[in-house]
Amino acid sequence: MDFDAMNAMLVNVTGEIDGFMYTYILVILLVAVGVWFSFKTKFVQIRYIKDMFTQLLEKKHVEGGKSISSFQALMVSTASRVGTGNIAGIATAIATGGPGAVFWMWLMSIIGAASAFVESTLAQIWKVRAGDGEFRGGPAYYIQQALGKRWLGIVFAIALILCFAFGFNGLQSFNMASALEYYVPDYATNGTAIALGIVLAVITAFVIFGGAKRISIITSIIVPIMAFAYIALAVWTTFSNIGEIPAVFALIFASAFDFQSIFGGFAGSVVMLGIKRGLFSNEAGMGSAPNAAATASVSHPVKQGLVQSLSVYIDTLLICTCSAMMVLIFYVQNPEAATSLNGMPLVQMAVDNAVGVGGIHFVTFAIFAFAFSSLIGNYFYAESNLRFIFGGNKAVLTVFRVLCLVVIFYGCLNSFDLAWNLADIFMGFMAIINLVTILFLGKWALRALDDYTAQRNAGKDPVFVADSVEGMPATECWHVSELEDVGPNPFTEYLGESLDADSTGLK
Repeated sequence: MDFDAMNAMLVNVTGEIDGFMYTYILVILLVAVGVWFSFKTKFVQIRYIKDMFTQLLEKKHVEGGKSISSFQALMVSTASRVGTGNIAGIATAIATGGPGAVFWMWLMSIIGAASAFVESTLAQIWKVRAGDGEFRGGPAYYIQQALGKRWLGIVFAIALILCFAFGFNGLQSFNMASALEYYVPDYATNGTAIALGIVLAVITAFVIFGGAKRISIITSIIVPIMAFAYIALAVWTTFSNIGEIPAVFALIFASAFDFQSIFGGFAGSVVMLGIKRGLFSNEAGMGSAPNAAATASVSHPVKQGLVQSLSVYIDTLLICTCSAMMVLIFYVQNPEAATSLNGMPLVQMAVDNAVGVGGIHFVTFAIFAFAFSSLIGNYFYAESNLRFIFGGNKAVLTVFRVLCLVVIFYGCLNSFDLAWNLADIFMGFMAIINLVTILFLGKWALRALDDYTAQRNAGKDPVFVADSVEGMPATECWHVSELEDVGPNPFTEYLGESLDADSTGLK
């Protein structure tokens, strides 16, 4: 069997595994867990929307050169969530499943935000110190500490590294290179892709060799700028075509509730594609964002849990909706042309329809900005999990970083069909492990939420002490002895005079 035939066979086999896993296992599990935690938290993702924004302004509670704020941690997680899938992926969901996919995408973002809250709160509770004010954490860490199963944490970490560092980052660089096709039709053969690969590798090396602090600074600049610019284009498109909005929403709801078509082919229906697009764009429950959530220096785990729920909304209700509105206005105004396109060409023509050729240039810039921020966010997740397995071994870390740069360079030169399927499969394993884990550990996030609510209702700025939660598995952080890091002891009144440090073991 020659190489091309073998590659085609592997693409087909992995595609079948990918499709089965996502359609019949993951989507059902993600929805069920999201609904479960929505009710258990009394819809915290809706009740505490105001707090999601107020916590963004909180200052760092631990000093150190590598300590990062709640807002910077949000930008790292948003950098990974917001990628080319928010542009081309939404267009594909609409073209394949129908405009109703947008409604189910909206619904799943609200449900998934509850899972995002729980996993990110758990990541904060069981985070570990990495030196100079830096924290690390995520599913691998709370699997080891709270479940006591390091081997399972290692399995999760390996799946995440393969998925994000070697799968998704290769795909992001390929998407950046392919965005040049409009300008350089033969970009893959005339040296343009090689030049882009070198530039990307060099810029990425500058960031990743600078550590989490530099990553957070870069993403806290790139993510807001690209998000606001993209939103501005969508808002302009919407308001300049305000007369088409009723027809757009009519398309969405008519398609979303076309039950005859839905149940005629449910696996590929508008419901399934909308759910998949929403859940896998915002990554709620997948186990990736908690790696960023754990790095924030906050006074209470719930604060970062709420901030990460906001990241889900930013990804889906804002960025994905922007893409959807531009595409659907194009659908209404030129249905024949719109229905003949898919993916990135559909987005480009939709923007061209709205603002002219200049819009295509802007979308190309957006693709580069979104993809680069994803490169950085994805690497950050992978490095955190590599450190979980090997600790601070500098030789291993250096080799890993070089391999990541090679993948980014190579991604500009080749199609990554097989890598995409494998990355999806690894991400599927990640999600299954994480979702089952948070079902077991979710009660501790709920206890932390009760603690946060009690202090909030008492008019206090919530500060967490793990030792005050009876039965909670041991944590590395969140002990009374650390209160000097956040100022005067706020716990004397909160814990009550009957709580004696000597008798409880608080230290």
